[in-house]
Amino acid sequence: MVMIDKIVSHPASGDSDVTKLLDEREVFACQGKDKRGRRIVRIVGKFFPAKVVKEEDLRKYLEMRIFPKLVTDEGDVVPFCLVYVHTRVQKSENFLGFSSLRSIYEELPTSFREKLESVYFVHPGLQSRLFLATVGRFLFSSGLYRKVIYIGRLEFLWIHVKEDGELEIPEFVFDHDDALEYRPLMDYGIEKSNYLGYYDETATVDCSISSIRPRSLRCIS
Repeated sequence: MVMIDKIVSHPASGDSDVTKLLDEREVFACQGKDKRGRRIVRIVGKFFPAKVVKEEDLRKYLEMRIFPKLVTDEGDVVPFCLVYVHTRVQKSENFLGFSSLRSIYEELPTSFREKLESVYFVHPGLQSRLFLATVGRFLFSSGLYRKVIYIGRLEFLWIHVKEDGELEIPEFVFDHDDALEYRPLMDYGIEKSNYLGYYDETATVDCSISSIRPRSLRCIS
């Protein structure tokens, strides 16, 4: 169990290769607040290098880079929410796995679990919805399960988060959102896009550093 008094920033000079990779890919970021005033932790699933980052690596990274930003000078954890962008995530390339995520969540200090109030799951896809609605009910605690809010379109995210705030969304997420407007059956796995999204184990993705930067960030700032 990680204690709050041990959650401190570490000097950049001692960063591991995994830490530097996650920093460069900008997988995690604390960006602004939602409309209820809660700190936002944004996660872009497509940028996560699951093949090289193990469960323990991720746990350490969160302790070093994210948790300190959620604690006040007095040592209190502030209320926060997650905006998890699942757009174009592929199981074999950039998804750590629900069991590992559960393990990480269960090992969080109680104060962090209590202060995590909402998880906005952007572009979940049919398979993710079905999994969480069935196995997810048993895999995750009821406390976490009830916090998940499915966001099928970005327009529904703006109900909870200021569109002109500080949250940055990669351009490919907007492109996918636009495609869903014209090809709504993609939501149900009946029609596939050109990039074969959501857990398609036959799909491939270029994980070079040059490919993981968005063409531009529609800086909602």
